[in-house]
Amino acid sequence: MAKQELDPDTQALLDWCAEVEGFLVAAGATLAEAQQHIEEQAEWFTDQFFDGLTPEEAAQAALKD
Repeated sequence: MAKQELDPDTQALLDWCAEVEGFLVAAGATLAEAQQHIEEQAEWFTDQFFDGLTPEEAAQAALKD
């Protein structure tokens, strides 16, 4: 079975979320906690991505909640 190709926007969003994850971990979250938070708040993070926030800015905003 061939790997399914993602459209460029989806791939960019996934890459961006992976970077956000790194900033959340650097701020003290475990990898599992960071992943869970991003999954639970996927719509919010997607909005931040399309609003042009950097991964670091999004992580900082998420930590303020």
